[in-house]
Amino acid sequence: MGKETVNTSGAPAAIGPYSQAVRVGQFLFASGQLGLDPVSGELREGIEAQTRQALANLQAVLAAAGATVKDVVKTTIFLVDMADFAIVNRIYAEVFKEEPPARSTVQVAALPKNGLVEIEMIVWVGD
Repeated sequence: MGKETVNTSGAPAAIGPYSQAVRVGQFLFASGQLGLDPVSGELREGIEAQTRQALANLQAVLAAAGATVKDVVKTTIFLVDMADFAIVNRIYAEVFKEEPPARSTVQVAALPKNGLVEIEMIVWVGD
């Protein structure tokens, strides 16, 4: 079983030594995405805009791997401020309308580029 990296210009380029996603067998492991605009590389303003952009970035990565949010089996959300949980949860529910994946949400001390939210995904991509 080989390992294949997935990269797309539809999401921001990695800001460190990592891939946007890696496929191994029937699973895709999507690296955490911040609310960075993929064209300008600038962080969106505020928790709502950053959450929407992070999810859009992840959807672009999924599309590059031939997957959609319906294929997501697990997400992890990293928040700088747990007081933002309700806002993030509302936006997340707009994306995962039916049969949402398993999820963990944790508060962290800080995120790269002073982001407010980062989201990563594990995706079933099948054969």
